[in-house]
Order: sequence, then structure tokens, then C-alpha cells
Amino acid sequence: MNPPGNGAVPAVSPGGSAFPATLGSVATVRGGAASPFRIEGAPALIAVAHGSRDPRSAATMRAVVARIAEQRPDLDVRPAFLDLSTPSVDQVIDAVAADGHSHAVVVPLLLGNAFHARVDLPGMLDAARDRHPQLRLTQAEVLGPDPHLIIALRDRIAAAMAAGTDFRPAAVSEASTGWLRRTAGPRWGIAVAAVGSTSAVANTRTGDVARLLTAMTGWDTEICFATTQPTVDRAFARLRSRGAERILVAPWFLAPGLLTDRLRDALPLVRHAETIGAHPLLAEVALDRYSTAALPLELTA
Repeated sequence: MNPPGNGAVPAVSPGGSAFPATLGSVATVRGGAASPFRIEGAPALIAVAHGSRDPRSAATMRAVVARIAEQRPDLDVRPAFLDLSTPSVDQVIDAVAADGHSHAVVVPLLLGNAFHARVDLPGMLDAARDRHPQLRLTQAEVLGPDPHLIIALRDRIAAAMAAGTDFRPAAVSEASTGWLRRTAGPRWGIAVAAVGSTSAVANTRTGDVARLLTAMTGWDTEICFATTQPTVDRAFARLRSRGAERILVAPWFLAPGLLTDRLRDALPLVRHAETIGAHPLLAEVALDRYSTAALPLELTA
């Protein structure tokens, strides 16, 4: 992937991350039609999202997976959910095995390496290996606070800042935000809002998101959480005490849902940015996790 630099968004290549052409030739896709893109023997990519009772969440994550598939038409890319949404991880693995794949890379579309990534998903994969001994399953790393996702977060903030001004949000989103730093105007404070954890260590690690955002943009930021301390109200107070004239809540969430609604309800008169959603850099990071997990195994096979 392209390294971030000076706040400019890296170019997103249409083909996504490179995958060695030596893995095989054109494959036959389901239904019998020959695809000019699909690489025979390339591991399937199972993109696993959290799942939610809120239909907006599943719809957003399906859009994310569609973006991943657009960037890598040579791969068999399928969405799955850990809970509350369909299809389940088990259903997708069973389908991948039934379609004749010998290897699948499971990419957790998760921002943190918490219980779901460390316990739930590995347990599901162990059970699936018992059902399908012919199918190799490799779990990739979580998305985490990747610098490219910080850029995506910055883009969502820039679009929210531009709303209601003479600048068109569409022209700001996913583009350079240098004018926001150069143009005289109100001093913004950014409350970066994450889910929160019972682990103080995990919450401290999540705080790196706000620190990285400040380092990238110069904006004054505070981390806060939807389920634990410090709350978004506390972040608001801290930013105000440091002289912020306007506060913006930036959700460190992939998709909208009940918790992002809770944040909006806590500060209804404050501007809120959109979730990261189907940003092209999210797809890039997911494909990077896929390639890192798949490449060594394929080269030694």
C-alpha cells in the first residue's frame, strides 16, 4: 500500500494489493462461466464483520466487502458475520468448501484485537477445520489502528467540517484537507469516539487513534468511549477547556449502529462525522491483511 505522507491521501490503485501471477491461471467461476480475472488456486477471502441488530450495520459492511471485491476481481470474496447478521461464518466456510476451495483466508473486519478476534473467531475456525479437513483456513490480523484508516477517519471528519460551508463535502471527502488547516476559522476540537473495553490496556491502545490523528493533522483531539470512561461528554468538556470553539464527534467505528446512535443522543447539538464505512482505504487495509496472511503459505506450498 502507499505510505501516508503530509496528510495527503495515497492513491488507491484499481487492482488493490498485488498477488503473484504464479499462483495459477484463469479459473472457472460458479455457474460454469470462465472469468478473465479469477486466479485458480488463489485463496478465497472471507471478510468477517461483527454483526448487529441494526440493519444499517450489515448493509454498510456488505458495501465494504463489495468495495474489496471491486478492487480484487481476481479473488473469490465473501462476507460473513460473527453474530446477529447473516450469513454466518459457519455458513460461508461450508459454502467455500462445497465450491471446491482448498484454502481460505479469513480477514476480521475488526478495529481491535479483542475477544472476538482472539477467542470467538479462532474457535469457529477450529470447528470448521474438523468439518472440512481438506480446507486450509488462515486467520489474518485485525485491521487495527492502521495509518491508512486514520487517513480514512480524517476524510470523514473533513467532510463533516465542510458541511454547511461554501466548500462541497464531496470535494473534500477522500481528498487532501490542507485547506482546513490553512483557512482562518473556528478552532475545532475532535472527540474521537470508540466502542470501549473492560481492558484499560485496550482502551489506552485505542487512544493511539486520537494521538495519530493529531500528529497527522494538528487538530486538538480527545479519545472517548461509548461504553466506558471517559465519555463523549467528558471529551467535550476537555476540548472546550483547551479553547475549542467547535466540537466534532468522530466515530472510530466501521459502521453505524446502536452505539453510534448513543453518541449522537449524548451530544445532539454537536456535529458528528460519518463512520469509516466503504472508504477505499478500508478495502486496501483488508486486502493488505489478506495478502500478508496468504502469501507466505502460497509461496511454500
